[in-house]
Amino acid sequence: MADWFELHPDNPQKRLLAQIAVRVRQGAVVAYPTDSCYALGCHLDDKEAADRLRKIRGFDRHHQFTLVCRDLSEIATYARVDNRQFRLLKNLTPGPYTFVLHATKELPRRIAHERRKTVGIRIPEHVIAQELLETLGEPLISCTLQFPGCDEPVGNPEDWRQQLDRSVDVVIEGGPCGTDPTTVLDLTEDTVAVVREGKGDLTPLGL
Repeated sequence: MADWFELHPDNPQKRLLAQIAVRVRQGAVVAYPTDSCYALGCHLDDKEAADRLRKIRGFDRHHQFTLVCRDLSEIATYARVDNRQFRLLKNLTPGPYTFVLHATKELPRRIAHERRKTVGIRIPEHVIAQELLETLGEPLISCTLQFPGCDEPVGNPEDWRQQLDRSVDVVIEGGPCGTDPTTVLDLTEDTVAVVREGKGDLTPLGL
């Protein structure tokens, strides 16, 4: 049975965030709101929790997770970013985008794509997500909260209470988020490639 925390969407309670951060450090899998849809997250250094994310989503061991970060300065530790990529990231973050970049050696090998050595990076524009990351002081391993066989991600956890109680340890209720996933952009080549069109607007890219 999951523990449910109801957080204010604009002014989340710091006391509850501190409790959630302790749970994440102890190995909890958490469902949390973002600026696209709800997401699953766990501690960066917890292999067992990352394996649980894969099981919940039905991913194989080759799936590339996303690192959800507080800001651009945090990205540089885990992904290689040149001047061109930095300008694009600066224009589009925070926001509902995931960027595929080449991983650095500091990134745990199990998180990077096995063959391409890439990682997904995301900086959400959502108060609860940002405050959780600030409280943790480090990124979350993350993926979209979507159950196998379902057509769209979770936009309101109340609609999925039974499934979440069976699957995760902590649910952060922050109100409905919608069901559009992030727009995924591959920045590893000279030309930006759209891997998935989602909530993030492609107009700033001229696409």
